Amino acid sequence: MDFLLDPNVAYVFLVAGVVLAFFSASTPGTGVGEVVALFCLVLAGYATYNLSINWWALAFLFLGVIPFILAVRNPKQWLLFLGICIFLLVVGSVFLFPAQEGLISVNPVLAVFTSALMSVILWYVLRKFIEITSGRPTHDLDALIGEVGTATSTIHKEGSVHVHGEMWSARSDVKIPSGSQVHVVSREGFVLVVEKEKSS
Repeated sequence: MDFLLDPNVAYVFLVAGVVLAFFSASTPGTGVGEVVALFCLVLAGYATYNLSINWWALAFLFLGVIPFILAVRNPKQWLLFLGICIFLLVVGSVFLFPAQEGLISVNPVLAVFTSALMSVILWYVLRKFIEITSGRPTHDLDALIGEVGTATSTIHKEGSVHVHGEMWSARSDVKIPSGSQVHVVSREGFVLVVEKEKSS
């Protein structure tokens, strides 16, 4: 375990653990990511316990969160805020562990590369998440009211219909056999309320 006492190795495990924990929390999956993140953080914790840390450098790392949030929330000035964030992360990273020789403990090239890569990836993921969650539906759902479609399954309390070239969830107060022509009378959220089309 002596290799963990190298500040550069400890730093890599710490960053990997934080990034994996972020992605595991935002996109829960098989649990593999959570296990790997925990493993990395445990190893980083072991190294930190033995190496100790400079608390003022840790404060720089936490301060880097503020411009990162501003970069996510202000897309017009994202480059400025993300640059400040990376600068604070680099300063905090290179001085994070007490140096055995000289002033710095973590290789500056490693700190710059890791800080920049981590910041840009996390910024991009969060921006895409915000765009998806805040985006409005491209369909004018009310325009579907009055349209005629085809029941692709038996419809009663629930079912599906093909209307205007797309599949939709649907419901009806009376049972409608699959294959019947249906008329959209209203909608409840993304569920279309339909009636069986009357034969002329």
